[in-house]
Amino acid sequence: MNYNRILQFAINKPNVIYALLAVLVLVCAAMMPNLSIDTDPENMLSANAPARMFHNQAKHTFQMRDMIVVGGVSDKNIFNRKSLQSIHQLSSYIEQLDGVVSQDLLSLSTVDNISQESNGSIRFEYLMKQAPQSDQSSLAVQHAIKRLPMLNNTLVASDNLAIAIYVPITSKDQSYLIAEQIRSYIQSLDSDLTFHITGLPIAEDQFGYEMFVQMGIAAPLAGLAIFALLWYFFRNIPLIIAPMVVAMATVIIIMGALIGLGFTVHIMSSMIAIFLMPIAVVDSVHILSEFADRYKKGDNANDVVKKVMKHLYTPMLFTSVTSAVGFYSLLLTPIPPVKIFGAFIGSGILLAFIITIIYIPAYISRLTPATLDKLQRAVKQAENKGRLTSVLKWLGLFARQKTKRIVFVFIAIFIFSTEGINRIEINDNPINWFKANHEIRVADKALNQHFAGTYDAWLILESESANNAAEITEFNTILSNAKQKSAQKNTNLDYSAIDEILASQAEKNFFNQALLIALDDLSFEADEAIQPLITELYQFAEQVFNQQQVFLQPEVLNWQIKLSKALVNTGLVGKVNSLSDIVQTVNRELLSGEDKDFTIPHSAQGVAQTLLQYQSSHRPQDLWHFVTSDYQQSLLWLQMTSGDNQHTSKVVNWVNNYISDNPPPANIRANWAGKSYLNIVWQDAMVTGMLDSLLSSFIIVFLMMVILFRSIKYGVLAMLPLTFTITMIYGLIGWFGKSYDMPIAVLSALTLGLSIDFAIHFLQRTRELEKETGSLGQALALMFQEPSRAITRNAIVIAIGFTPLLLSPLVPYITVGFFLASIMALSALVTLVLLPALLTLTNKGENDEKVFN
Repeated sequence: MNYNRILQFAINKPNVIYALLAVLVLVCAAMMPNLSIDTDPENMLSANAPARMFHNQAKHTFQMRDMIVVGGVSDKNIFNRKSLQSIHQLSSYIEQLDGVVSQDLLSLSTVDNISQESNGSIRFEYLMKQAPQSDQSSLAVQHAIKRLPMLNNTLVASDNLAIAIYVPITSKDQSYLIAEQIRSYIQSLDSDLTFHITGLPIAEDQFGYEMFVQMGIAAPLAGLAIFALLWYFFRNIPLIIAPMVVAMATVIIIMGALIGLGFTVHIMSSMIAIFLMPIAVVDSVHILSEFADRYKKGDNANDVVKKVMKHLYTPMLFTSVTSAVGFYSLLLTPIPPVKIFGAFIGSGILLAFIITIIYIPAYISRLTPATLDKLQRAVKQAENKGRLTSVLKWLGLFARQKTKRIVFVFIAIFIFSTEGINRIEINDNPINWFKANHEIRVADKALNQHFAGTYDAWLILESESANNAAEITEFNTILSNAKQKSAQKNTNLDYSAIDEILASQAEKNFFNQALLIALDDLSFEADEAIQPLITELYQFAEQVFNQQQVFLQPEVLNWQIKLSKALVNTGLVGKVNSLSDIVQTVNRELLSGEDKDFTIPHSAQGVAQTLLQYQSSHRPQDLWHFVTSDYQQSLLWLQMTSGDNQHTSKVVNWVNNYISDNPPPANIRANWAGKSYLNIVWQDAMVTGMLDSLLSSFIIVFLMMVILFRSIKYGVLAMLPLTFTITMIYGLIGWFGKSYDMPIAVLSALTLGLSIDFAIHFLQRTRELEKETGSLGQALALMFQEPSRAITRNAIVIAIGFTPLLLSPLVPYITVGFFLASIMALSALVTLVLLPALLTLTNKGENDEKVFN
């Protein structure tokens, strides 16, 4: 069935079209209550991405939790009775909240003071079990914490003006709820502290809450702005209802389908509604503009609609397909939320096209002659006396007469923009998704001014000395000899427990604690003839086992200390917390309690003794945040005052270079985890993916243009406006120092998908008019009447449609709103200035300046 038959059916059976559209909208609207919000940047990586898998493995291995940071700040020493009492009260309240992992809560009330008993033993007691009742006892807390490197400048600022509580949570999506409960309780505290709440989990979860609110505000505002513009252009309420129906139906169907298919609404997909709202009316504006221009009093509306659709169907089809291709190109990125965004925006554009070419003709055919006459009078009056008509007439004359100057200026701008693109820096930080005066940003700035840093990265060090093939062979040889001798002596010694352990262990974990226990048990059963072989087995396995416990070796821990000190000295990291801090602190108290003994013991047995002592504390589980039970992996917790990607990248690169220049004393592999590091990974993946999608879609769209126009020349001309628009927008981003972040990254695909529309309509109509008039000059003169008005109206509608985003408290929405409005205005201007100039310059055989006079 070709389009003419579809058009005829739509005009003849409008009620059927209305019913089908209504049913589809209602079905999809029924899906929306199943909405699920997701703002976790971790989901920017696929579940099987190596970096994400390693991050989750590290969280499990070291029992690490996502944390909210609650900080109290004062302008005087916080070690006073009132301040510490309020911290104690707040800590006790937080500890009872659902979703808080109470045993891992880091607060002055929950951590241990480590000190030396008078008899030379070590004592672990709560640092602040009860709130101090005097300023003197408060100063005792200050003295104690300054001797605990794990807590100093983490729980208490080095300037003594701030205290922090680290709140570990069971799930990131509970961050906002927990933070709101804490904020509410803080209001009831009689405290002289100013409290702040920050941390990446709360930033991400609060963004999700505010994103949901924004979805409910921006989309209706965009619809209202578009409605007002359409009324200004056409002055006919019944007529402009049609494009609004198209826009609303498209948004509801696409969002309903997205939710109904089980996709979560991410930061990217949350923008789908407001993106589709202005884009969906583009074709309607073209139809209404030409219909208003062609319709005369007494004409048959159906006949006029058919003529309009005959002219516009092909360019609208190609603009819709090319726009969809621009968005579908996002499927080539390795970022799941970006793929979903591209797929549903692309589908929404095609859906809007289908609804437009069926519903709009059906709707117009039902309008009364009086309504159509009113439309024709209002539009003609506005166009004949309007400023837009005068500006476009002047612009057409300017583009036709100043061709060489225009081309020269555009080439200069292109070179200038290219240099700007080279200045773009990749950077993002979820905290910066909020405006500077937002409570999250204010808290982030306040707490990072005082503490070592509320951002973290985890450096995971892992022993690679576990490939014990030679040792395993030797062990099996000794074991085989023992079994043979047992058989010869007929001792009936049972080796099954040993065999089961060996069969269940991978080569890496062959020599382990379970094997030593089994061998020790076996030695009690062995007689004197077999005993020497079992003892040899045990000693051999114990020796290899001890060698594998890399992070009990003093030289390895001392290397960790050197790495940590060098890293802090760079100024990139505020503090490094590691196993070495625990060992040195306990060792000091085991010996003299003086700073001279704040060292690593000289033997692995000495290190093991300190850790055994530490496990007598009230928080023995803290040890396993920094080392695994087999002592083959260790975690260094880096605290940073900035979560920007550039900052974290500098830290990662510095550490990697340090390890290369200062190799550890054992064969150790370094890897990274933590939220700040994951942000680097997905940002890099996004940049590469966006570049690939842009290049591939650029080629596809160019080929489509060549096919549409059946001309390489016109194919190249069609690509120029979007090429200049992309380079100019990104050039300005580089020159103004705006970081390349998630919203900016997708603008290239959006620019390609939208900017090409204007060029297609301009070139297609110019060629048609040139055939009708026989003159390019006359064709261009006619182009700067109704066709250019339609293009300009579309650019204004789309640009204004995105401006409600500027009112958002969320920076990504503001960024998208500003740049997309700029893109629409710029691409329309480039189309209306550069294309006529180039067409005139490449058609030197004609001299049609008189046409413009």
